[in-house]
Amino acid sequence: MVLEKIYEKKIRPVVSKPIVRLLWNTPIAGRLVRNRIRQGLMDAFGGKLKSLISGGAALNPEVEKCLMDIRFPYLSGYGMTECGPLVSYVPWQQFKAHSCGRLVDRMEIRIDSSDPATVPGEILLRGDHVMLGYYKNPEATREAFTADGWMRTGDMGTIDAEGNIFLRGRCKTMILGPSGQNIYPEEIESLLNAQPAIDEALVVSRDNKLHALIYLTDEHVEQMREEGMNLQEAVLQAVDDVNRQLPPYSHIVNYEFMFKEFEKTPKRSIKRYLYK
Repeated sequence: MVLEKIYEKKIRPVVSKPIVRLLWNTPIAGRLVRNRIRQGLMDAFGGKLKSLISGGAALNPEVEKCLMDIRFPYLSGYGMTECGPLVSYVPWQQFKAHSCGRLVDRMEIRIDSSDPATVPGEILLRGDHVMLGYYKNPEATREAFTADGWMRTGDMGTIDAEGNIFLRGRCKTMILGPSGQNIYPEEIESLLNAQPAIDEALVVSRDNKLHALIYLTDEHVEQMREEGMNLQEAVLQAVDDVNRQLPPYSHIVNYEFMFKEFEKTPKRSIKRYLYK
């Protein structure tokens, strides 16, 4: 959230300028432009940053690409309390876009799918880092492990030939499409949240169709009005832009505005069960 806010306020206005877009990929001038933006961002974090590790949710793809283009020391990791707590990590120089690193030492991973490289399945783990069980709760412990000792993470993902792990979403939030397709709302929400006209979005299934619940801050609404923008048209255009990036079975067919911020957990995750 911090990275995305900094990008929105400080970096996007710069990289959106026509001259910057023109120079961005040129050999010499582009490198100078990217280095200048990188230094400004490094200074914002105190100037001595070794690496900034993100976790808990996927970073906006637009923000991630920009950070990688300027070689900002950013990476995404994956962890959970039950694994003490780190599951995967890789130094930022080796980080692969959209992944969350590679499995840490003394840990094993299995993707419960027919093709772990292309077909998402539940991520199963075992190893020295994995808990023995939940304290005084044998029933929860039994539910958390397979019969052969693998811990169920509840997360869906894939893994490539180099061992990079790619999270797709939570098992319990996956939506089954009209023809049996697996739809991961977190992926659609990431695309929606990348749109300048949208602050935050939640995708839900209603009557077997995908709906987007969209929240705009008062500050954002006021800014759009000052710039003469029509809210309905701007959001409709944003939804159309996202639909063009998705297969037909994942298209958003309707949206509605939320008049107050989504209720969240202490970790700032939206309480999805409140918005079915």
